[in-house]
Amino acid sequence: MDLFSNTNYNFTKWRWHALAVSIAIVLLGLVQIARNGLPLGIDFSGGTIVVLKFQQPTSEEAVRKALTAIPGEKVVQQYGAASANEVLVRLPMVQQSEQGTSLEQGARQVVDAVRAANLGQFETVSTEIVGPVIGKDLQRKGVYATLASIFGIALYIAFRFRASFAIGAIAATLHDVIVTLAVLTFFGYELSLNVVAAILTITGYSVNDTIVIFDRVRENFRTMRGASLEAQVNMAVNQTLSRTIITAGTTFLSVLALYLFGGEVLEGFAFTMLIGIVSGTYSTVFIASAIAIMLSKNDATPAAPVARPAADRARRRERRNA
Repeated sequence: MDLFSNTNYNFTKWRWHALAVSIAIVLLGLVQIARNGLPLGIDFSGGTIVVLKFQQPTSEEAVRKALTAIPGEKVVQQYGAASANEVLVRLPMVQQSEQGTSLEQGARQVVDAVRAANLGQFETVSTEIVGPVIGKDLQRKGVYATLASIFGIALYIAFRFRASFAIGAIAATLHDVIVTLAVLTFFGYELSLNVVAAILTITGYSVNDTIVIFDRVRENFRTMRGASLEAQVNMAVNQTLSRTIITAGTTFLSVLALYLFGGEVLEGFAFTMLIGIVSGTYSTVFIASAIAIMLSKNDATPAAPVARPAADRARRRERRNA
């Protein structure tokens, strides 16, 4: 790690370029979400998911044709590795409510239709059913949990440092959430409870890195009196660069192993974490610091009272004794 010790990179020099790149990514993500919508998993939208495991290779198209007798839109896709011969069938909640059938009946219809099509031997690996009331309740709680975490983070940073630092940290956190959601939409991942858990983890991870840098900035207020806030922030980023790289790198490798070997259930969580780690590290170094500098207007006033040097205290004692 000698490459990252005693560094003197001018990170703040590139803050405008970084902000431009972030704004472009966020706008593209918002356009993508506005155009295609945010794909909600069964946890939030409700419905029925049936996973079928065939003893022989069976194409998605064959299963889709077998389900033509069931009216309405259906989602049929490969589940897991191709060698597993597993197919996932999803019936949206809206479709089943319009048909007047229950969620359990929808699952039975899928099994009966595939069996009637003579596609070979298969078994039902899993059936997941979420009703409309539960789906809406989970949506509401997911939004509340995300907003509560961001609000609590803002209060803590504003109390510990200054309001401009809190705004910078929150802007970086919102940047990470929007970028992560945009990338999930690009790659076709659905928003599930696992993904929401990963997003909440990302917010804490990103803010923790930001607080480490802001805490070093506060220390630099004492040692770099008279220097511009830009110079103090740039020094703080360099001083904590080794810690940032080590933390992000080891976490990324751990989550990468979870993504590669964790199975289908944890794939969405691990992918969200991978994107969040990269985005969080980037926003910590560039976004949070840049916004804090702009809002502080290059003010070098310390965030906490600065202790008098020992020499000043000694001279004051001498005058009192005299």
